[in-house]
Amino acid sequence: MVKTGLAYLDRPFKHLGSCILRGSYGHMNKSMFLTPYFSQDNQQFQFTRQQASHFAKKVAGDFNPIHNEDNKRFCVPGDLLFAVLLSKEGISQKMRFNFSGMVNDGVSLSIENKCEKESALVDANGKEYLHMTREGEVSSNPEFIEHVVTSYVQFSGMNFPHIMVPLMEEQQMMINCQRPLVIYESMEVEFDHLDLTHPEVEFAGATFDVEGKRGIVTLNFDFKENGEIVGKGIKRMVASGLKAYDQAAIDDLVERFNSLKEAFLAEFANAA
Repeated sequence: MVKTGLAYLDRPFKHLGSCILRGSYGHMNKSMFLTPYFSQDNQQFQFTRQQASHFAKKVAGDFNPIHNEDNKRFCVPGDLLFAVLLSKEGISQKMRFNFSGMVNDGVSLSIENKCEKESALVDANGKEYLHMTREGEVSSNPEFIEHVVTSYVQFSGMNFPHIMVPLMEEQQMMINCQRPLVIYESMEVEFDHLDLTHPEVEFAGATFDVEGKRGIVTLNFDFKENGEIVGKGIKRMVASGLKAYDQAAIDDLVERFNSLKEAFLAEFANAA
């Protein structure tokens, strides 16, 4: 196991039991900063490839090719699902998110409030893609939500190459550079309190646990406001198809990543 610093959420979620309250949709006010990145019709919403791809690149700085509009394996960024859910349900003092499916373009989703402390993004067939469990006080302040979401997804988008490459080099195992696949598994956040205005996310270390051709990447982060730690979180990802580390292949992957980023930013600047 590779460790580059570690922070843990120290109190587990209480057992919430089984409860379903279908048709209760919480705070359905749309945060304006997300308006360009999804379409809503009553209590359902969906994403086009362009909306999802532009969120990944323009908001999160995430140039993972799986979010490219022309990618055959295209999927909506997990961080966009997370952002939309928080914009509608508010931010709780303690939250856990479990990702259980990849969303393609044009899939209509809605929020199913299973009970006061559990919500999920589901499609028309009831298939669940993102499950949120929460505890403590709740903030529905749109400015606070926008700040937390933006700060988090910009940190989250730094996974590659800034964090992943040093972890892979130290472990001497790497993802398949021709078909890179790293899946969002879960994320946990806990604030000391919600009397906050502009907490910023700061990287607090990472681990890479490898077992055969599969690995778990764990990213730890703090929320800081006015220089003080006011919250902490953990993001976990699953890396599949691992193989022996090859510096030349990693260098080529990073070069392709940077070229894609530069080309998109140039195209976006010319269109502005």
